[in-house]
Amino acid sequence: MFVDSHCHLNFPELAKNLDDILDKMRQNQVGCALVVSVDMDDWPGLMELVRPHSHLFASVGVHPDYEKVTEPTVEELLKHAQDPKVVAIGETGLDYYRLQEPLDWQRERFRTHIRASRESGLPLIIHTRSASADTIAIMREEQAQIAGGVMHCFTETWEVAQAAMELNFYISFSGIVTFKSATQLQEVAQRVPLDRLLIETDSPFLAPVPYRGKMNNPSLVIHVAEKIAELRGISVKEVEEASTENFFKLFSKVRA
Repeated sequence: MFVDSHCHLNFPELAKNLDDILDKMRQNQVGCALVVSVDMDDWPGLMELVRPHSHLFASVGVHPDYEKVTEPTVEELLKHAQDPKVVAIGETGLDYYRLQEPLDWQRERFRTHIRASRESGLPLIIHTRSASADTIAIMREEQAQIAGGVMHCFTETWEVAQAAMELNFYISFSGIVTFKSATQLQEVAQRVPLDRLLIETDSPFLAPVPYRGKMNNPSLVIHVAEKIAELRGISVKEVEEASTENFFKLFSKVRA
């Protein structure tokens, strides 16, 4: 089966069509999905969505782009991490693309998540945009490698991928890898070892070709796998098996 390692099924545009999406996932052999938290105020609703479904799991955390929201504490994250459905901390990280300095609050939030990850033993889901140097630096300072995790929706250089993998992180590719303009990212997708690779949709965003511009959903993660297979000159089955095995290895609480 395929696994969508990062989606936002609790976002209203997907949640209202959940039954249809789950049916499409079954049709495309997408047997598991991780629904990723971006806001503590919305987290209870996320949990309400995933709890009835044995193949849906959750993370807990606050997205770096969300400025004026409730700040999580290490203690709060650790408390929620005890829930059997919660298998990761995040998404967290740094995003300098839209926001302007001073961004000390963003960097401190990132550190909070890393500390909660270390203490809970749950892997981190890291988002980085226009901030790769600071992201890697803080990961090193806070010893993010202790719990490890994934660089989600990866769009950075091979050098950043190498630095992340040295810190015990996986590299996850989204629909962006299918875009004609994403030549640098496609080169990274060719070079990342199969045992460090994950696939995702980040739905409802970033629908892969041939659905680019439309609303994304976890059933379309198969197209990410197909593109990676094409780039590497291997079978889709090899990408499927490797990415699924990697998912269950990293998010080991899923099978606990």
